[in-house]
Amino acid sequence: MAESYRRHDLLAVEPGAWAAVLTGRPDLAGVPHVAAWAAMGRPVILRRSHPGEEGRVPAGLPLPPRDGKRRIGLSLPPVSVRLRAPVALSEARGACPGPWAATVSEVVALGEEHGLAPRPFGSLLWQSLTGLPYLSETSDLDLLWPVAGAVPRGLLDGLAAIEARAPMRLDGEILLPGGGGVNWRELHAAAPGDAVLVKHRDRLGLREAAAVLAGDPE
Repeated sequence: MAESYRRHDLLAVEPGAWAAVLTGRPDLAGVPHVAAWAAMGRPVILRRSHPGEEGRVPAGLPLPPRDGKRRIGLSLPPVSVRLRAPVALSEARGACPGPWAATVSEVVALGEEHGLAPRPFGSLLWQSLTGLPYLSETSDLDLLWPVAGAVPRGLLDGLAAIEARAPMRLDGEILLPGGGGVNWRELHAAAPGDAVLVKHRDRLGLREAAAVLAGDPE
């Protein structure tokens, strides 16, 4: 069920179920890429649910900028989807623009230094998964940093140092063990007693920055 999934989870969809769902969405007829999306092995991403979607899995996909940059939302039967393994930044580096190469190598090395495997999301993720042109000269490098407990000392300072010399903006979140995510830049700028915003699949909340950094359970 949808309750077992977390923000940023990628989901594979059974092509027959995808086609069946689209029969109830005449507004998507003729929209580029959508009809063949599941048949081509492209995943969708979990999104927040809306009223009336109880018992369904809320999923979405973004279209490339050249196709309107539209965000498509669908409601899928649970039996038609399965969790798909996340993509590591090291696996997606082939989709990066040439000028990003040095920065990506630095970010991967920073992760290895702290025993972490950063994951792309946003434009880089979708370009690496689909081969479609999502990235532009003004794109950010959006990253997820899953941690098992405390945020490693030096990680946030390291990210800030890399961004200071990077040709793009580094955006993204620290993913906490309970499934919530905190913007890394907000956490880096916060004093220990400051509150930071934690985003979950189904709610938003405020937590003390010191507790987040220490890996205290929610």
